[in-house]
Amino acid sequence: MDGTERMASFGTIIRLASRLVRARSAFSGIARVILGLAFAAAMLSACSEQSGWHETDLTGAMPDLSFSMTRAKDGKQVSASDYRGRVTLLYFGYTFCPDICPVTLSNVAQILQKMGKDSQKVRVLFVTVDPGRDTIDVLKRYTSAFAPQVDGLRGTPDQLAALARRYRVAYSVTPSNDPSAYQVTHSSSVYVFDQQGHVRLLLTSLSGQDPDIDGAAADLTRLAHEGGSSGFLYELRRMI
Repeated sequence: MDGTERMASFGTIIRLASRLVRARSAFSGIARVILGLAFAAAMLSACSEQSGWHETDLTGAMPDLSFSMTRAKDGKQVSASDYRGRVTLLYFGYTFCPDICPVTLSNVAQILQKMGKDSQKVRVLFVTVDPGRDTIDVLKRYTSAFAPQVDGLRGTPDQLAALARRYRVAYSVTPSNDPSAYQVTHSSSVYVFDQQGHVRLLLTSLSGQDPDIDGAAADLTRLAHEGGSSGFLYELRRMI
């Protein structure tokens, strides 16, 4: 069903519900609820059709942000609640990564720079998948090289596994005394959560040759401006 057909369907529902309300039947309260939901759904559909995201929309597709780990910047044990009120990016990597991680974080730094003052409403969580080598001090030095909004996080093996499993992130570490034989693999995508901790977007181009810096900056700026108003639209979209 395209946008025009969807709006026509919602229009029909609104007209029917309006007739029920005017009839003052015993079910007028239910009719008013139907009318309100239909109107809100129609408005949401219209907004979605008129203004899409540049990046992949994940709204409602995954659980809210939830974790407990140590933040390298200050050694504090933090959780998702510490980042409420911020647009939060979640990225898994490791400091010894020769290419993908530094490229991705450098592109994230460019996005933050392009956002200007709105970047202060953004935090980037760099979760190490290699805690055996990435100590708190190593993480702190590494993340500080990109942007002040980047927080390095280090968890126990169980904490790391739980967080990766929650967002279907694959990673593996094969330790070795020989640095050239030490192998680490991990996902290169970046998850974006809104200020209420709801998953909203997936950034997939930041580790490649042609990252969409402008598009990602526009999307994050849009989320930064949503403030506390996105909760209703998020829940409504999940219902439709």
